[in-house]
Amino acid sequence: MFLGRTEELSIMEDAYNSEKFEFLVLYGRRRIGKTSLLQEFSRLHKTLFYSAQEKNDALNLSDFSKAVQMYFENQFFSDFKDWNTAFSYISNKLNNEKLVLIIDEFPFIASENPAIKSMLQHTIDHIWKQKNIFLILCGSSVSFMEDEVLAHKSPLYGRSTAHIELKAFDYIESSAFFPRYSNLEKLIAYGILGGVPCYLETFDDKKSITQNIASKILKEGTFLKDEPIFLLRQELREPAVYNSIFEALAGGATRINDVASKIHEEAQKCSKYMSTLQSIRLIKKCVPCGEDSSSRKSIYRISDNYFLFWYHFLFEQKSYYEILGAENSAKEIMQPENINTHLGKVFEEIALEYMIRLAKKQKLPFVPVQYGKWWGNNPARKMQDDIDVLLTDKNEEKIIICECKFRNDQFDKEEFESMISRSSIFQKAKNTGKIYFYAFSKSGFTKWVCEHAAENNVTLVSIDDMFLN
Repeated sequence: MFLGRTEELSIMEDAYNSEKFEFLVLYGRRRIGKTSLLQEFSRLHKTLFYSAQEKNDALNLSDFSKAVQMYFENQFFSDFKDWNTAFSYISNKLNNEKLVLIIDEFPFIASENPAIKSMLQHTIDHIWKQKNIFLILCGSSVSFMEDEVLAHKSPLYGRSTAHIELKAFDYIESSAFFPRYSNLEKLIAYGILGGVPCYLETFDDKKSITQNIASKILKEGTFLKDEPIFLLRQELREPAVYNSIFEALAGGATRINDVASKIHEEAQKCSKYMSTLQSIRLIKKCVPCGEDSSSRKSIYRISDNYFLFWYHFLFEQKSYYEILGAENSAKEIMQPENINTHLGKVFEEIALEYMIRLAKKQKLPFVPVQYGKWWGNNPARKMQDDIDVLLTDKNEEKIIICECKFRNDQFDKEEFESMISRSSIFQKAKNTGKIYFYAFSKSGFTKWVCEHAAENNVTLVSIDDMFLN
């Protein structure tokens, strides 16, 4: 069953219902569900769907020729001599009926024949702009689609009427894959698998999470067993260096110099590799909320939950788990002291997703302009401090401070008071009295915290609260 992507399908439906030329650029990292989205759209509408492959230009042109001729003639008669001839044939066949032309994995064609971008641009400008055609170009190479299709230097620049970077599902969207799970189990499953649809589809919610880890992740020959390695080999050269970077990040290194030191590489080289991982959306650069992207406090984090889980648990301990066996290894991973450590990092991101959902529904005290994690100097405590999630207005006159605890103990008085003390960092908001607090806890709150929350402007958020509409 196809789940989610309602917003993206709505954009595509609007373009389909238009009576003029429409051109959608769809892109996103591998495994994110682009082809499934296109297939779902094609199930609803008649489409000329061509999926390019990693082969030479002549063979892709031959395959495209077959797809075009079967669409219009229900038979294949011969290869077009070149792409211009193929596009001309399509143009000549156009009438008042809507034509949806989808070219999936467009970078495979354009990397072998860069001139195709100019050919398409010429065809669009001189013929298709006056026709009732909906063109979709799709690609898994994010940097290629942004630089070679959407960017100013591309011949296709300015021709697209819409573009979508397909992102991973958030925790609510991901929970639809596990209707039988409790809310806590849904959150843990998301913390392990992330929001990539084909990863989410692997878990069977008739089985426990421990059983799924054993049978779907640790068992030899399963799709997820070595997925990060296979994806890196597919996307990148020198996967050994990238493996080392991921291991360092999963182990707690956050700055380029720290990562470089751990993997025994030069910082400049390490920076280049990490930029590549950013471009394929597997790691992200973070700065303290409210600071410029060039901040010297920049740190790096693994942005994909499954990659974080895999490098945290499986990469370094692969031999140990193979000796221990899949079932016993899964039980060890799911011990609270192990899984809670992993989920503690992810829980902050989930809390931010929750706050953004509230903001979109106008359910926060103000509309935040800046949001994310914060770290820096706390003048009141005279020490370096951090805030799990911070949301502010433009001038930091209104702020929300969030504290997140994913552990088996209740959120207690000491943590409550520590959260409140962080208000001293933001003098503008303290002067206006517009400081709000949200406390997130896996295991609930002590009686003292519940009694003192309202008078301190603190909203208490349980796991079940995070799944309320």
